[in-house]
Amino acid sequence: MTEGNRRLRTTFDRVALLYDQVRPGYPEEVFNDIVSLSGIPPAGRILEIGCGTGQATIPLARRGYCLLCIELGENLAVVTRHKVAAYPLVKVQTGAFEDWLIEEGTFDLVLAATAFHWLDPAISYPKAACALRTGGAIALFWNLHVHSDTSSGFFEAVQQLYRRFAPELVTDDKPLPRPDEVEDKTGEIEQTGLFGKVTQSKYRWDAAYDAASYIDVLNTYSGHIDLDSSKRERLLHEIAELIDTKFNGRIIKGYLTTLYIAHRK
Repeated sequence: MTEGNRRLRTTFDRVALLYDQVRPGYPEEVFNDIVSLSGIPPAGRILEIGCGTGQATIPLARRGYCLLCIELGENLAVVTRHKVAAYPLVKVQTGAFEDWLIEEGTFDLVLAATAFHWLDPAISYPKAACALRTGGAIALFWNLHVHSDTSSGFFEAVQQLYRRFAPELVTDDKPLPRPDEVEDKTGEIEQTGLFGKVTQSKYRWDAAYDAASYIDVLNTYSGHIDLDSSKRERLLHEIAELIDTKFNGRIIKGYLTTLYIAHRK
């Protein structure tokens, strides 16, 4: 892991309350499929890596599972602990997953929701597999930004503002991927040699934002949080102006949730 990524993955803790308020969750079908495809038994034990503020924790806690959540950020962990207070089978532990004292072969399911990419795969996959009982499953899923015809060209237009006010956030000039063009993690998982056949599922959905709510979401993205404050404020002001003046105060963002499930060999 680069030093830059090590720094960026800590930024979310600075905006924990906002993160909880504005970050989207996941379609309910994702959790139904996790349960059915993983084969986790009723009241099975789950290890969640990087629970954030519980967007994936609560749907599984409601289903009666026992969860141990490992969260790097103290503030994020506090929010999750508050939200799971009504679920005595859920425990939130603060610290880096890399430093977690492993409980070998004790979990039916290891999962990470939009978090696993922050870890070194040379550590994360073997450690996750070691935590699983024989036949247990890993479930990795992400919310990804994809092209949607309903966005009416906003995301193409906003790239001009990024190039002008925050070029360091422009990683390439490629258009947004369509749902069938997103990166496929299947090969990465299979190449570890630790898991069997990978089952991939995709869930396409849209979210609507006005200028204020979209700016709130941007304020929870690591790259935006890490910007110099004056540069960030100028960029976000320009984005809000674009939404209000050119897009009638409302935009649509296309999301694709990608889910990968595989059983430990």
